[in-house]
Amino acid sequence: MLEFRNVSYSVGDKEILKNVNLTLDDRFIAITGPNGSGKSTVAKLIAGIIKPTEGRIFMNGEDITDMSITERARAGISFAFQQPVRFKGIKVKDLISLAAGKSATISEACSYLSEVGLCAKDYVNREVDGSLSGGELKRIEIAMINARGTRISVFDEPEAGIDLWSFNNLIEVFEKMHERTNGMIIIISHQERILNIADKIVVLANGGVADYGNKNDVFPKLMDVRSGCYYTRKS
Repeated sequence: MLEFRNVSYSVGDKEILKNVNLTLDDRFIAITGPNGSGKSTVAKLIAGIIKPTEGRIFMNGEDITDMSITERARAGISFAFQQPVRFKGIKVKDLISLAAGKSATISEACSYLSEVGLCAKDYVNREVDGSLSGGELKRIEIAMINARGTRISVFDEPEAGIDLWSFNNLIEVFEKMHERTNGMIIIISHQERILNIADKIVVLANGGVADYGNKNDVFPKLMDVRSGCYYTRKS
């Protein structure tokens, strides 16, 4: 379970999040909202990449606000960047081994790569450098998080750059990940098909939580406001 208690985040004079109170405790949680609503900021706050200007963040009752990225990773939080990082000189198999916390065999590495739609024999010994496309890097990053098997996995727009890969396959990866870890998957996304697999949906707007609830309650309202503004913030 993750809790945001009175969390605000500002950059200079610009308030990005304003006094957010939120409890995340389901299997699949989707976070959506218009551009600039603070979705990626929430993801980075969970991972520890940035820290709140005000307020506290708790994981299973433990205050993790002041934990570093490394400490949160050790505590069981994984984070997939919207734009994956390149690691020149490191092979895909080595990254998967690092993620798994052990020396992964070729067979194990290939299994994770195959799950994300990559032909394993073509990728397992490739360097994670500029020769890989953004979509290939995104899939490799998802394979790494799958190999980690952490309690909380956060994905910032996982569908970005993988248009040619079936969304059904992406959803199957998330299903298998949950079965393997029994952990929480938090997905930042605008994509209808991603939102539709969530147990709960969080809608951010104007720096706050505009709506939060079961998918069956929130999703139809999102479909009714496709013209532009998702929501105005509730008082």
